[in-house]
Amino acid sequence: MVVWTDQERAAISGIMGGLVYEDDGPKALCRCLIVYPWTQRYFGAFGNLYNAEAIKNNPQIAAHGTKILHGLDRALKNMDSIKETYAELSILHSEKLHVDPDNFKLLADCLTIVIAAKMGSSFNPDIQASWQKFLSVVVSALGRQYH
Repeated sequence: MVVWTDQERAAISGIMGGLVYEDDGPKALCRCLIVYPWTQRYFGAFGNLYNAEAIKNNPQIAAHGTKILHGLDRALKNMDSIKETYAELSILHSEKLHVDPDNFKLLADCLTIVIAAKMGSSFNPDIQASWQKFLSVVVSALGRQYH
């Protein structure tokens, strides 16, 4: 069980409250697909992913990036039971989609970069530590079925 301080909860809520899901989610997913091109293999049904420009302009990628951030809402609302909250999603990614669980960490890193660029100096070490802890718990929960 993860123990959250009031400061960590406030920091995570503040970050999530400042996100523009329709902008920040697609930016993070696009960054992941461009920087780590092997992750594209899971998105073959999403159409043209031939180059960075095609990825950035792909409406299905944008929609999925937005969906990912809405999925993080579930963790935010259930911070004391994130593993249980993502149990079904972990099974889906493991058994049906066969997603490499390392990709969750890559996407989390890309999302952190997008957030850091957006927040600038207000993304201080304490805020970042809280955010990284949150994402680590989410990544662990999504990869739980693989263990």
